[in-house]
Amino acid sequence: MPSFLSSLRRKSKINVKSEEKPAPAHVNGNGHANGHNGNGVSRRKSSSTLNSSALGSSSPATSTSGEASGQPKDDIPPLPTTRPQRPAPNPTKRYSLNVRLASRPGTQADTNVGQGMSTSSSSQLAANPSSLLAPRVLSVSEGSWVHQQVLLIFGQIGDSAHRPLDGTVTVNHHQGRFPPTAWPVCDSYFKALVHLEPGWNRLRLDFTSPKVSSSNTSVSPHASFLNVNYLPLTDSPPLQLAIILGSDSPGTYDATPERRQREGNGLDLAIKKFRMAAYLWQAFTGEQMNRHGFGRRCFRFEDSWEPGSLSYQDWGTGQFRNQAKIHVIRSDKTVAEIRDLDRAQQNPKATKNGDLFGIAADAIKNYFQTKSGQKQYVSCLFLDAHWDPQHQIILGHAALGGGVGDIQLGIFGSHALQSYPSSIEEVWQAFGDCTRTDTAHVANDCNEAGSNWESANIGIGAHLHETGHLFGCPHQESGVMLRDYVTLNRTFTTREPYATRTKSPGQRLVLPSDECSWHILDALRFRFHPCFRIPLDNGAGDESVQVWTVDNGQGGVIASSKSGIAWVELYPEGDDVCHYWKRWPELENQYPRQVALNETELRDLLPKEKQKSRLKLEIFSAGGGKHVVEDLSQLANQKFARVRLPDGRWGYRGGKLGFSQMEGSQPQELILDCAHISTKLLLSIRVYHGLAVDGLEFFYEDSTSQLFGKRGGKPGGTEFALDTRKGELLLGFALRAGLWIDGIQILTSLGRKSEWFGNAHGGSGHTLIPPRGYTIGGIAGSSAAWLDGFQLIITR
Repeated sequence: MPSFLSSLRRKSKINVKSEEKPAPAHVNGNGHANGHNGNGVSRRKSSSTLNSSALGSSSPATSTSGEASGQPKDDIPPLPTTRPQRPAPNPTKRYSLNVRLASRPGTQADTNVGQGMSTSSSSQLAANPSSLLAPRVLSVSEGSWVHQQVLLIFGQIGDSAHRPLDGTVTVNHHQGRFPPTAWPVCDSYFKALVHLEPGWNRLRLDFTSPKVSSSNTSVSPHASFLNVNYLPLTDSPPLQLAIILGSDSPGTYDATPERRQREGNGLDLAIKKFRMAAYLWQAFTGEQMNRHGFGRRCFRFEDSWEPGSLSYQDWGTGQFRNQAKIHVIRSDKTVAEIRDLDRAQQNPKATKNGDLFGIAADAIKNYFQTKSGQKQYVSCLFLDAHWDPQHQIILGHAALGGGVGDIQLGIFGSHALQSYPSSIEEVWQAFGDCTRTDTAHVANDCNEAGSNWESANIGIGAHLHETGHLFGCPHQESGVMLRDYVTLNRTFTTREPYATRTKSPGQRLVLPSDECSWHILDALRFRFHPCFRIPLDNGAGDESVQVWTVDNGQGGVIASSKSGIAWVELYPEGDDVCHYWKRWPELENQYPRQVALNETELRDLLPKEKQKSRLKLEIFSAGGGKHVVEDLSQLANQKFARVRLPDGRWGYRGGKLGFSQMEGSQPQELILDCAHISTKLLLSIRVYHGLAVDGLEFFYEDSTSQLFGKRGGKPGGTEFALDTRKGELLLGFALRAGLWIDGIQILTSLGRKSEWFGNAHGGSGHTLIPPRGYTIGGIAGSSAAWLDGFQLIITR
């Protein structure tokens, strides 16, 4: 071999070794953690093991003279001298990114994320095809469609099992329209929050490390690209964010003297912190929905064009951006009244003339001027919450979530607000800040917030828990709706510091399998919630669920819904949290409209000691509705549900609407003549109605009629005729019902619908149509001044 080739080969070996040396345990910088950024904005102090100034620059790190020499260390095995082959399509084998830059995005769907999982080799485009250390995003596929402004990504550098590296990944946003952000790499893994603009986003990720050689060019030699499409969902209702102040509030929140001096504690900073916390909720939820297989659907915020706060680099320039609007609402209550109206179990001095949830609801109604039927979803922060060190209680704070009228509301206090990050750059620092909680000035909530990062967990996570209640989630066996939000920090960091809560030294490497989560039953509720609707979803239709006792030989119960049956939750006697459930598959964006509830099969899902206990069911439709069966055995018992028709056949009563509790309410049952006499032809139905439904009268061809209920309301009622020449038959009814039957609509076999009789907007909507193989045999229910109970009797 010619001598000059041998020389080149030796040089190649040295270069490869210099690029693959392991990184130190921590990234060190030469700046000051408490210094100011280029815009003169003070940065928060961090007790993280990673120095903040090391991650504040997007320029690549330069190697030391010893690293550039290429001399191998004794404890590092030599690398192969030959160039590695191009990787196979198997994603788990992918190491380098030896592909060309593409001009158009792909359409590969997102994949589930877990330890060691990655996207396909085409999902990342390397700026330098020969780099083995170009960042690889494992959680988001190339060309993905997302619906949130701040996206959480998880990725890897090189091969963590062979040579774990520490360093920095710098995210360069689309066309430089958002300032670069830097994120720590721990043992070759990284997590980052990415700001997106509506439409096409091309992101460049640069990796640098003191232990890896770098060039002097503006682009790191270890860089890759990720292309993402951001589609805002402006057609779904937003989650509103509101800060509530007392009428005489100075607009400040609890903070230690050192924190007040360094960054302040005024309303402007509170808005920044609350907004950043809300974006963390959104990033977390979008990632969780994707892991549960529902795509990157998530709730949205109401946006406002105003000076940007997501990057602290915008604070000094006043750069305007489209970002989540924080509504600042002044209550008609004073600060003293708000702090006095705390929950009695927490504050012995609390009065009984109101509560914080009611104060928030009243303030929201007055501020938004909501009208009947206009649903609002609002998550509120009470800024005047205050830690009383003398009595060891938090005043003006309540953690509550739920609904009142047309408002779905979640409330929380500001007692942990000082620990929140106020910008994207501060997120990893806030969750690594081990500064101990000074209970002389701020609260250690539930004794689980003994340090700043744990306080951020409690404040941001517990408020997310109440927002989950706002969206209809009950408590669960695990996840955010239990108390797993005490590990919310793991979603956004790859290392966990010392925890005062567990007295543990922390976790060196945090992977997706170690993170907090939404329970699958929460994700299912979100899947069908109007705030999570995406363009591919079917339009909002009838959400009601009906149950029928039948003789199908499969346990005797059928559940049906016009929008489809999605899942059922099982509650054996003594359980108030769901541990057992059954799901039905979604095929081509459709769920089965009718399912058999086999009692034996459902009880087999329970442990043996609970299989014979009383079993309660909650059946959920794909429209977001549910139906509760208090006792499955009683419902399936045909002895109580069967009705003998005059021709000898059996009829079966369906689920009843209305409470049958009005004064003077009397049960009533009507078997339709046309259901058992073939010569009886039903011509029309006359509905008696006013502000509710009083009765129904069925008229036949032989001039006879049958009345269910009373002839009240509008004199003579309103008649709806069937087109008997075309063979039109009665198919079922649509109803509006609550305590009684507010309104009714007649449905026919030809697809026709009558007008609404009674109150078309009262109660909730329901559709009563017999399941396949059955027809209407009659009507049962109850009647008082008007109908207060209604159920179909079906027959084969």
